[in-house]
Amino acid sequence: MTGAFDLPKIELRGWAREMGRAHGEALRPEIERFVAQRLAAFEAYAAERGGADVQSFLDAGRACLDTLGSWDPSAHAEHCGTAEGAGIDAAKLYAIANMTDVRDVVLLPARDDEGCSALIVPSGLSKTGDVIAGQTWDLNPQDLDFIVAVHRKPAEGPETRSVTCVGCPTLVGMNENGVSMGTTNIKVRGSKVGVGYLSILHRAVRARSLREAALVIEEAPRAAAHTYWVADAGGAVEYECSADRFVVRTLEKDALVRTNHVFDSTHRAAEGEAPNSSSYARLKRLETELARGGHDVGSLRALYASRADGHDSISRHPEDETGTATNACILCVPAQRKMWACKGPSERGEWVELGFG
Repeated sequence: MTGAFDLPKIELRGWAREMGRAHGEALRPEIERFVAQRLAAFEAYAAERGGADVQSFLDAGRACLDTLGSWDPSAHAEHCGTAEGAGIDAAKLYAIANMTDVRDVVLLPARDDEGCSALIVPSGLSKTGDVIAGQTWDLNPQDLDFIVAVHRKPAEGPETRSVTCVGCPTLVGMNENGVSMGTTNIKVRGSKVGVGYLSILHRAVRARSLREAALVIEEAPRAAAHTYWVADAGGAVEYECSADRFVVRTLEKDALVRTNHVFDSTHRAAEGEAPNSSSYARLKRLETELARGGHDVGSLRALYASRADGHDSISRHPEDETGTATNACILCVPAQRKMWACKGPSERGEWVELGFG
């Protein structure tokens, strides 16, 4: 891997299992360290709550991986190839890759340390007239060492770009058609064995249209609650999902923004915990700044770098000691078939362009 805030990049080609094996072989030492770090994080997280042990977590991961096998055989093959290449048990790798979902299956209710601040800017608020979408990705500060950009050129299906953790499928991504997507974490009771959120995104990023990607999210046998956004050159939708229901918002004249608490009243009644102050502060900051209009990739990078709200700011630093930090930032302009990403907070990482053609 490269320096602390340089975004490593790998390119994968071939059939699903071939791409997975190449991924695992190329990043084997990093994947081994990532798995060990996340298992330790789960043990500490569970111990604080007097909840499930590691074996229960791994058993849930295996059950969710089995569900993936019937729902998306191609993604299952790629995942198993990655595990083979890295020399890691496939179920263990699946559990840690989808940790927020799999741990909810065994531990909910739980504390919401995680974040993410997502935005979708409509053409009327964009300086260029293009839809712009993206997010910060906030999670365990220790995950910062394992962020990677993956360029897939599959033997079948569209070319894709994604930013994720080593050994993992798509977390935020775009395909060659400009269809772009990402996620934020929420807590709603009712988690169950199903496919993890990364698997849903990894299937959606192979969609040839916004509507096809949206149907993936709607129809997936979801394991737990998450929000998902999907954008293309013509518009965007955002889903607030629990394991068994969803609510959709469509991009119109106002920007769509999302942090880490639910909006829907039915989901609110089943919310796993009270939202924290950071989620509300980040949401208000996004709403206020985006409403001003005239935005482009540069202005949104600056917004991602905001520290105006202290420890509750959009840009979250490890030294804040809040249990979470901004691990990556992503911006997508579907009409240009380009995405930009940086490892770490916007003002600390080096932004790189990840495009097609």
